[in-house]
Amino acid sequence: MRVYIPATIPLLRQLVDEQRLLPLGATAFAVTPALREAYAAGDDDELAEVAMQEAARASMRLIGAERDGLGDLDDDDAEGASTAPGSPVYRRAVIAADVAGAKLRPDLDDAVVKLSGPITFEQVAAVHVDLAEAEPQVAKAVDVIDAADLGDTDAEFVLGDAEDHQLAWYAPQELPFLLELL
Repeated sequence: MRVYIPATIPLLRQLVDEQRLLPLGATAFAVTPALREAYAAGDDDELAEVAMQEAARASMRLIGAERDGLGDLDDDDAEGASTAPGSPVYRRAVIAADVAGAKLRPDLDDAVVKLSGPITFEQVAAVHVDLAEAEPQVAKAVDVIDAADLGDTDAEFVLGDAEDHQLAWYAPQELPFLLELL
């Protein structure tokens, strides 16, 4: 099964360094029967895009958790946060991997699955990462994602600005070079 795992730049570094990664809560997203049922139309590619977008949104939550572990940033700090040592990089990341034994979790959401264990670097099919120009919008969206989920229309607009950026595709062998450049 192809799964989409929310990640952050530090988690991608961990994947490269350790050649394996256990996502937070072993949570990933995939094209599940519940997701297929939720969409009246859409082929597998379109549904895979939905699952990947759900993972990208979860990536923003991970970025916020990492950032909050480092201390709060004010709005001025968010613009240049990725260039300061020890600061979070405001780029969503999603790991596409092929795994066996993922358990469906429709009780959490239509596309959610639980992995049976860590993924290995060999299972990675691709990595999707925001380009640098997305960082300001992602930084703002990280601050309002919960409000957007609760229906705040201003927050939804900010979140939409971040989600309008397409994630760039990288082959697994390109990942070490990408991380070196960040």
